[in-house]
Amino acid sequence: MTLSATAGQVLGARVRAQQLDRDAGTAGDTAVLDIGVQDTGTDGGLWALALRGVHPEPGELATVWTVRGAPHLYRRADLPAVAAATAPLSEADAAKRVFDAAKQLKAAGIPVLTGLDTVAAAMRSIVDGPMVKGEMSGRLREVLPEPYLRYCRPCDAIHAYEQTFRLAALRAGLELQPGTSPPVLQPVPGLVPAAEVPERFDVVRAYLRLLGPATPQHVAGYLDGPVKEVKAHWPTDAVEVDVDGERRWTLAPDTLDGGPPAVTRLLGPFDLLLQGRDRELIAPDPEHRKALFPVLGRPGAVLSGGAIAGVWRPRKAGSSLTVAVELWIPATASLRSAVEEQAERLAAFRGVRLKAVELT
Repeated sequence: MTLSATAGQVLGARVRAQQLDRDAGTAGDTAVLDIGVQDTGTDGGLWALALRGVHPEPGELATVWTVRGAPHLYRRADLPAVAAATAPLSEADAAKRVFDAAKQLKAAGIPVLTGLDTVAAAMRSIVDGPMVKGEMSGRLREVLPEPYLRYCRPCDAIHAYEQTFRLAALRAGLELQPGTSPPVLQPVPGLVPAAEVPERFDVVRAYLRLLGPATPQHVAGYLDGPVKEVKAHWPTDAVEVDVDGERRWTLAPDTLDGGPPAVTRLLGPFDLLLQGRDRELIAPDPEHRKALFPVLGRPGAVLSGGAIAGVWRPRKAGSSLTVAVELWIPATASLRSAVEEQAERLAAFRGVRLKAVELT
């Protein structure tokens, strides 16, 4: 029998599955670290973990480029499984993930997977200690043949294709030094991808567990991969759910039970809860959706009562922080108090003083 759920139940399920409703946890029991926590911007991966009650020990996590070429946090002990799980599912998948680089490789008769391995081997031979991305890029230009290189107009220089560069880094056994800008890459001693992907780290399964109920199109959008390849790797134990008339699937049907989680959180712009590819479900109003997902300069999101209730932006001046909040629902006294409490939490996380919360 097909289950049924409303959009509100789906968002509530994701809040629970992603443990945004808990006060404390460890890196080991934090579900979002199975799929990776995107570490983009000041309020990035560590803030996302803090919202889930996690304060990792030094060296417990590693930062690597994985899905969509974005930096993600994972448990260091899981890197062999992560390297295997986040690799392209096929040649067609690899071609889609590297975007325009695929055309030049194919024209030269080079399979994209072979191309990724070639770039990874070159990276591995170059990096024997911490190295700034720009230096590595220059060194790669000296050893890679023409099909791997392109002219970069903003830099007025020849570079390896960006997505090929990023997706090859973990294949080369490289991680990013936390908090470095420009990025500094360094070897992970002894890193060898796992021979098989444990179910826990399979990205299709993880998406359905943490961002379900969802469709193959949603998962493909998250991976920048082809829908056909996602369907070929679709879990046979996925449970069908009717969400307001649309067929979807989940691996965590139990999370659909219960009312809206009674929590308020100031989510960072790239928190996993905002990474679902069904943005019309996350923010049903078109104007709200436009505000939440602009082309440039994403704000954070106010999570309240299992739904996105507004957006927020930080303004730091010296050692003080102002948080400007635009609410999309009535600003009740309890909601104001909860937002102010979370703003205090953000300021403490940043190690600064909260100057003000500006609510509109």
